[in-house]
Amino acid sequence: MHYPSLDALVADRKRTLSQGPIALVLLEDAVEIDATLAHLQRCGFAKVIAFGAAELPVPEDIDRVDHEVLSEGALPEIVNAVGKAAPDIWLHYCYNAEFLYYPFCETRSVGELIAFSVEERRDSILSYVIDLYARDLDAAPLGVNREDAWLDRAGYYALARMDETGRPLDRQMDFFGGLRWRFEEHVPYWRRRIDRISLFRATPGLQMLADRQFNLAEYNTYACPWHHNITTAVCSFRTAKALKRNPSSRHRIDSFHWQNSEPFSWQSQQLCDLGLMEPGQWF
Repeated sequence: MHYPSLDALVADRKRTLSQGPIALVLLEDAVEIDATLAHLQRCGFAKVIAFGAAELPVPEDIDRVDHEVLSEGALPEIVNAVGKAAPDIWLHYCYNAEFLYYPFCETRSVGELIAFSVEERRDSILSYVIDLYARDLDAAPLGVNREDAWLDRAGYYALARMDETGRPLDRQMDFFGGLRWRFEEHVPYWRRRIDRISLFRATPGLQMLADRQFNLAEYNTYACPWHHNITTAVCSFRTAKALKRNPSSRHRIDSFHWQNSEPFSWQSQQLCDLGLMEPGQWF
């Protein structure tokens, strides 16, 4: 189905938004669209919806919505509109050239992941955005090469997240690392965090804020009070693309490769072994 606007999608919510989990994919360009959408289908999402310019190529079996996704507030606008129209449905958001990974994803569906999280009384799952990049930027000028993708095996850290009075928030932290850390001089401070609540249950009153946190504090936590929970990873070429497209950085970066680069195996176990996500109590 091809919707001419976000409002048209919401108006048809009984057909499109009544069964979850639903993946919302913001298409910023034409890079790796098919691979991104196919990956989400393999994960087991009941519906995958693509948002972007009408001229971008999208497979016929994917619902698409004509929408401007390059503006600053596009993501909260989409997430909040869909979340309001689909209460109690689990949602995932990402961009093209981003790939959701979770423990045991090769043999378990995203529905099984969600079912376990519900048993743990969790309505949100923390993701870390793990930057992917091509080693040879002459062969891949945008830094995107799925056949030769690399990631950082070290260089990640977290800082306590403070409230407006300067006190640490309960079970909330700001996470950093990857290309945004190594090339931070080219990345505004408010874009350097790599934590993302990219999988969550829509509920009445829930709102994504401008900084991509949610207005319900518990949604922003990395774990429940009594033990560790599952975390996931969004393996993303998005930062590499931005750094190689940005006029202020593209000529200053000859390579993303460094001593802590490691080939990405496209397997969840590698991410668990590196501590970039964890299964919690899920075995």
